Amino acid sequence: MEQRRYPGHNHWFYESQTSPHAIQAEPLVPEAALINDRFLLGLQQEASALQPLLQASQPMLLASRDLCQLLFPDRVAATLTHTLTLYDRLSTALTVAQVAGVQRLCNHYSARLNPLPGPDSSRESNNRLTQLTQYARQLAMQPELINAAALRALDAVGLTEPDIVTLNQIVGFVSYQARVAAGLQALLALPVRWLPGVTPPPDADRDGFTEKPFWKPGVKPLELRYASAEQLAAVTFCQPRPDLADAVWLLAHDAAALYGWQTLRQRINPTAFTPLAEATCARALGSRWAFQFFPDEVREALLESVDDAAGQTTTQGRVVALAAQLTRSPERFSAAHLQPLVTEGWQPDALFALIQAVAIGNWNSRLFYAMGEAA
Repeated sequence: MEQRRYPGHNHWFYESQTSPHAIQAEPLVPEAALINDRFLLGLQQEASALQPLLQASQPMLLASRDLCQLLFPDRVAATLTHTLTLYDRLSTALTVAQVAGVQRLCNHYSARLNPLPGPDSSRESNNRLTQLTQYARQLAMQPELINAAALRALDAVGLTEPDIVTLNQIVGFVSYQARVAAGLQALLALPVRWLPGVTPPPDADRDGFTEKPFWKPGVKPLELRYASAEQLAAVTFCQPRPDLADAVWLLAHDAAALYGWQTLRQRINPTAFTPLAEATCARALGSRWAFQFFPDEVREALLESVDDAAGQTTTQGRVVALAAQLTRSPERFSAAHLQPLVTEGWQPDALFALIQAVAIGNWNSRLFYAMGEAA
């Protein structure tokens, strides 16, 4: 991924000094900010051969586009309890896109971020941006790096409980978006660009996957007496989900994001291999909480290691191998990783359903780990 210092926003990950009189450089692909579909980011034009597939997936795509608009609107009005600016949101999204290595996303979020005024040059603003970026990068790359100290660091730079929940939803959403985009690019057999010598982080340790996990909120959950009508509606909407029983009042700090995420989960049509694909994500990323809700035979197959399960010369093994590759290295995911299942006779609609399961599994596992397991 090409990176540049902008004279106007003269920072890498840990700098936020602004030069007010400098001429701001243009983003690498400025037209990427103007694209109509901010979820597929132009893939629908390239995917003419897949139009029937995309048409059949409209409920999922509409929910995803709604989340794009919700998390990254054209304008954000900060309040005392919701302090994340549009710059904060897009900067976080760009960080996650860079970790995923999907150039299409990097171009879009960079182009949208470029014209925005950056934070001031105070030490407080610098520390805040540093913590936001570091947290997003760690959660996107290796969720087990997140711990109670990381959450306290966000609180120390002024983020509120709703801010922290929204930040985690943003990281989860862009992780999901990157894997949907990478999967569609593989279905189209588009060339893959990746940096040689980059090793993905290791999978989570086996420890804790055989025990009953517990939920310990990373930040203070919303109290019923303070809940708004929108928050109560979101909580009610999520009640049928057993994995949300302990998490819902914490995630209700951002009711709109909670409602949108749950709507998306409902609109992704499950298949016979959906539990295996999502469980692979949870096992690799370390979410013991998400892992416990999958069938016993799925958990037993993945317990020792993902690679052992992926090495089996069965359909299940090939599903695990695909899910592991898309989870670990979306930037390297290509048509070659689909070929073993294509050889078995899998059609594009079944492959895309599997890709969606892996993508949402990446969001779920990161969100559950950071919000209830890291503490």
